Amino acid sequence: MYTSIIAATILTQTYSIVDTGQTLCFDNTQEISAPSEGDPFWGQDGSYEGVQSSYQDNGDGTITDLNTGLIWQKSPDFTSQYTHAEAVTYANNLYLAEQNDWRLPTMKELYSIVLFIGQSSDVPENGIPYLDDNYFDYENVTANFGDRSIDMQFWSSTIYVWGTMNGDATAFGMNFADGRIKGYPMEELQGMGFFSRYVRCVRGDTEYGTNEFQDNGDGTVTDNATGLQWMQGDSVEEMNWESALHYCNILELGGHSDWRLPNAKELHSIVDYTRAPLADDPTMRSAAIDPIFEVTTDESYFWTSTTFTEVSPGQGAGPSAVYICFGRSLGYMCPPWDTPPCDGNGDWLDVHGAGAQRSDPKLGDPNDYPYGFGPQGDDVRIYNYVRAVRDVASCVTDLDGNGSVDVGDILALIDQWGVCNQCPADFDNSGSVDVVDLLEIINMWGSCA
Repeated sequence: MYTSIIAATILTQTYSIVDTGQTLCFDNTQEISAPSEGDPFWGQDGSYEGVQSSYQDNGDGTITDLNTGLIWQKSPDFTSQYTHAEAVTYANNLYLAEQNDWRLPTMKELYSIVLFIGQSSDVPENGIPYLDDNYFDYENVTANFGDRSIDMQFWSSTIYVWGTMNGDATAFGMNFADGRIKGYPMEELQGMGFFSRYVRCVRGDTEYGTNEFQDNGDGTVTDNATGLQWMQGDSVEEMNWESALHYCNILELGGHSDWRLPNAKELHSIVDYTRAPLADDPTMRSAAIDPIFEVTTDESYFWTSTTFTEVSPGQGAGPSAVYICFGRSLGYMCPPWDTPPCDGNGDWLDVHGAGAQRSDPKLGDPNDYPYGFGPQGDDVRIYNYVRAVRDVASCVTDLDGNGSVDVGDILALIDQWGVCNQCPADFDNSGSVDVVDLLEIINMWGSCA
């Protein structure tokens, strides 16, 4: 296992991406021994170790995430479900731990506590939640109104800029029972009432999840907020999961050859929820990604290196991997009270929204799924696009995060010159940015990739 982020650089990052927690490795069907570099299936999520989750129980009904600084409600109200409007009101009125600035989390905040150590199961009581239930209280699905695993969603404050299904107003949510992001209706549905689900409130830095993209002019984009460097374009061609891993492993771009397939939380960090192919605002119509990036088609799904550990009858926890919808999240929907294939009388609709996170088989023929899969006919493509990533913040003296120690870092140091408590440029932790720190930059001059 390789450590992909050096701890000393974390202080300079404003958008800390907490690792998925996935340490096991898989082939196309099942768990395998960890592959070595150059072996098939090398470069998957379990091959790398990122910033590990770290929490503090404050003993007052709250949990502090020591990586992001966000403070979370430890125990949601599992006795009640809320419409989206009710969820916002509940969060805004919550008084907990002598604080009243609680709010409904954004989708990126909510996703920060997801751990892909969970396990969705066709038998709900056998499931393992996709978060650390050593800190966050979580009730098994069978204790809640007889719900199914797919009904254990938690609301976010992130509103879809278009609409799902037949244009219904939609907000995104995270399901900690089945490990997926989907969009859910905010308003009353004709003949079906309101959609109501759960709430876990947050407080703290409202800027978490904000990117700082920089076009490097060499086919790459650096996000200075996360310390990640991205392939500016995409793979152009769609491919299966094993091929996606290999594509990134052999990629040479921008003078670097240490590219990899991003894990689920890394790829999610560049989702732009202000954009969608059919956004209400015509100026925001594109794939759900900043226009600094290039996409072959707006209607695109992208692979991650994270295996989706869902256990189905007769299968191990390994035949599917996580993907993120940067285009519409399509599903084959039948007339009310019917399920696919409904004799071919359904329609392909945007069922979960651009920015949803689902899973696809790693191998197979998409023609075997003419009406999708599951109760909402999730579109099964198997062949998805790829956008590679690498770490750039690999040395503490690279203050501007461009992968090189150069004049830009000297200028950044000068801006912090003098007495400066816990400044990134105070490399020797003397409490002052001075000549000693300047000499450290000179000693590290050049590429630090």
